[in-house]
Amino acid sequence: MMLNNTPFFFIQWVAEKQQEFQVNSMQLLYYQAPLSALILLLIVPFFEPIFGTKGTIFRPWSLIDIAMVLASGAVAFAVNLSIFWIIGNTSPVTYNMVGHLKFSSILIGAYLLYHDDVRPTQILGILISVFGILLYTHFKMQESRTSKPEVAVENGKPSQNV
Repeated sequence: MMLNNTPFFFIQWVAEKQQEFQVNSMQLLYYQAPLSALILLLIVPFFEPIFGTKGTIFRPWSLIDIAMVLASGAVAFAVNLSIFWIIGNTSPVTYNMVGHLKFSSILIGAYLLYHDDVRPTQILGILISVFGILLYTHFKMQESRTSKPEVAVENGKPSQNV
């Protein structure tokens, strides 16, 4: 049960730390990434072999291995940056909606590209998720329209009507 709630706590933590330290997403990621790397360096040896021919670190690396690790790192950086950016500029709930949309698109893409079997419960889940995302987007857009003051143009210059 605790592992199911871990992403929620992480998302809340990111939002709180960005507000607490008054930093943007890139600044928070700059300080968080080295700490995460250190934690992983301490944990990896307990779960992965690191020495020998089947080791993950101390073994001969081919050019393809190096390219895949670098590509994986670039993708991970982009994902982390997008997480911090979405949470910092919107809210943890919006990030959760983006996550559901991503998962739904992965299922749809797997079906369209690889002809994976899709169960009726998955189709229902995708439809409910997309419907919920559309409703959330609709209400957030309505909320943002009502909270912004109208801008009128007087003598060719914008002025706010409050």
